[in-house]
Amino acid sequence: MDKKDIEDILDRIGTMLEIKGENPFKVRAYFSGARTLQTMEEDLGEVIQSGKLGEVPGIGKALTEKIETLYATGELAFYDKLIASVPSGLMDLLEIPGLGGKKIKVLHEKLEIDSIESLTVACEQGKVAELKGFGKKTEEKILSGIENREAYAARHLWWNAKSVVEKILPGLESLPEVERVEAAGSFRRGMETVGDLDFLVASSSPAPIMEWFTSMEGITEVTAHGDTKSSVRFEGGMQADLRVVPAEQFYFALHHFTGSKDHNVRMRQKALSLGMSLSEWGLRPEEEKDSSRKAGPVVASSEEDIFKALGLSYVPPALREGMGEVEAAERNELPELLELSDLKGCFHNHTTASDGRNTLEEMAEEADRRGWEYLGIADHSKSSFQANGLDEERLVKQVEAIRAINQSGKFRVHLFAGSEVDILTGGRLDFEESMLASLDYVVASVHNGLTQDEETMTSRIIKALEQPHVTMLGHVSGRLLLKREASKMNIQKIIDAALANRTILELNANPMRLDMDWRHWRKAAEKGLLCCINPDAHALHHFDFQHAGVLTARKGWLTCKQVFNTRTLIEVKDVLSSGF
Repeated sequence: MDKKDIEDILDRIGTMLEIKGENPFKVRAYFSGARTLQTMEEDLGEVIQSGKLGEVPGIGKALTEKIETLYATGELAFYDKLIASVPSGLMDLLEIPGLGGKKIKVLHEKLEIDSIESLTVACEQGKVAELKGFGKKTEEKILSGIENREAYAARHLWWNAKSVVEKILPGLESLPEVERVEAAGSFRRGMETVGDLDFLVASSSPAPIMEWFTSMEGITEVTAHGDTKSSVRFEGGMQADLRVVPAEQFYFALHHFTGSKDHNVRMRQKALSLGMSLSEWGLRPEEEKDSSRKAGPVVASSEEDIFKALGLSYVPPALREGMGEVEAAERNELPELLELSDLKGCFHNHTTASDGRNTLEEMAEEADRRGWEYLGIADHSKSSFQANGLDEERLVKQVEAIRAINQSGKFRVHLFAGSEVDILTGGRLDFEESMLASLDYVVASVHNGLTQDEETMTSRIIKALEQPHVTMLGHVSGRLLLKREASKMNIQKIIDAALANRTILELNANPMRLDMDWRHWRKAAEKGLLCCINPDAHALHHFDFQHAGVLTARKGWLTCKQVFNTRTLIEVKDVLSSGF
């Protein structure tokens, strides 16, 4: 059984244990184990064979035994028994907003509910409303959630969530009762997809704020309208939650509701180690027998104050994933993360010559307007016939046009002549070496045969990386978020091959790609792998995608020095002409 299958099983075990009401620490161990495997760049088989799996942080003795058994046999008696003990329909109930493991456990034990269908019947008969902790309103919300579960369960691209945030935040900021406001949750951390939106407001007069929030245009449903918390749903299924807290609590609540859960757990542990208690309500010394000796709570006028009080350097939201950021903050070893302003150009862009919407000159003019020093043009190669890919003759003419624009001095921005060259079956490239040699750079990408098995795809990509004229590998995994899974490949072998051949890996900033996944960048960059953030622009406004790319790079702990297109035009010319 491969690593991805084992990750899925560990995650499913954690979910089933939660529904069964098992010890929270036991539940968290399985979720943590799945996350650890997900980010493990070493070959799992080699780690197991060396006997070092148990040394990996987050993988205890019990998990080690289960992972080794699954890897060797593809079976696990514990998992099989657990599946048999949890009706499959109970897992479907997790799709209903407001139903977590604990409530599902009550529904199953009290009403023998084991599916969405039986839950629907119980709600329609009024039985759920009679349960302690539920009530009529909860029952109505469950029925509504069932009716709309497909839309409600959907996740949303970060970029799409951004457009909603940019409409709501200014409205909240304009209210006289609002002292401070921020978007929190996975959106603030820059996760590639967002389940819902969390807004936090500091105010002593929440009522007018709640009224405004629940009356916004585009709302299809008000799912909650309370004194200090309200929830609404928009067309398309995106939910937004608003919490109003006193000003003195704001930054503690902002930290808490930004998350992630794993980060918050580690922060609470750090606080406890110092004899303090951290929550959304504040940071204060733990209870002492002699109340006269108690110190007052920590006052925070910023999130930085919270970290400082715990002896930590400030952890940016993008890093708060429970992946060693607190430990690094203890050692004052957090990186100085990349900023959008650090970028000086990009290389993966398309014009009307292939499937872009704007001409070569229009793309150059827009790059010039943005103050970029350089812009690479990489239209599709001939095998991408669906994208009107360029054959050799058309590409030669485009290169000549690019050279002519540079010589004319019409734009301050310098244009580089490249191509997004298809990686064909077996790792062959779409153009002969002589054609590739005439270009300033080459972006090699897979567009077809995305469902090949792991060994075949890995070999195919590595062979392409070994071609001397390949400058960078485009959208490594081929994934389309919320639409298409990543191709199966050994990403660590591909990273090693890129390092060996001094090839750049792209971080494709298209919000549907954000590929290579941020979870792989930290260790890859530490090894010396160079990243290039490209918008894969097919229109002028796609240059804005660099914002999403930079945020993803920050989640991967990337610094300015680890990103190729932070270099000056002179430095880039030197690299492209002479190599790294």
